[in-house]
Amino acid sequence: MVSIDDDKRAAAVAAVAEVQDRMLVGLGTGSTAAFAIRALGERVAAGLQIRAVVTSDASGVLARDVGIEVLDFADIARVDLTIDGADEIDSRCFAIKGAGGAMLREKVVAASSARMIVIADRSKRVEQIGAAKLPIEVLPFAGSYVMRVLAGLGAAPEIRCNYRTDQDNLVIDCHFHALEDPRATAAMLAAIPGILGHGLFLDEVAAAYIATDGIVTRLERAGASA
Repeated sequence: MVSIDDDKRAAAVAAVAEVQDRMLVGLGTGSTAAFAIRALGERVAAGLQIRAVVTSDASGVLARDVGIEVLDFADIARVDLTIDGADEIDSRCFAIKGAGGAMLREKVVAASSARMIVIADRSKRVEQIGAAKLPIEVLPFAGSYVMRVLAGLGAAPEIRCNYRTDQDNLVIDCHFHALEDPRATAAMLAAIPGILGHGLFLDEVAAAYIATDGIVTRLERAGASA
């Protein structure tokens, strides 16, 4: 039987095949993204010439370990291609991300990218996003206030215990009982002072490679250019 890790690896290898010489590649965070970083390291060892930016300190350590040159994103204005995982993704290429706590950096790198690809195993493909908890990065100074506002919105917020992001911010995990209008939810969250970012990725994902029992299928956002 094909394991979840086998599917993650298969999706990662398929996505990494899109990387071309001299690209500047954005590397995501989490267990699935780690498979992509290792697969990209194998291509670099075989002669591929690329540089990368990373969305977390952990991804940076792994990338350097496998021989990928990592640049400081603070000096970068544009990325050619970003590869990352997702907690959920649906047929619209709407995704929820942030279980690894890096959703703010991931969104910034995605926004800078000409193209973003999500890689996922079969468990992450859903009919409509909303079952997974929605992570929100919050300024610690505003933590109690933001918790009160989110509770009033019915988001069932929980501060992630003993966790700070690489920017030393809080993560509040929310579960909205209904996420029928993700864009309205995203706009509502963006309007709350103290929220720095959230895990709704509604415009960033151009395509996804999703592996099910070892078979990889490609999902393309309508109107996205390859």
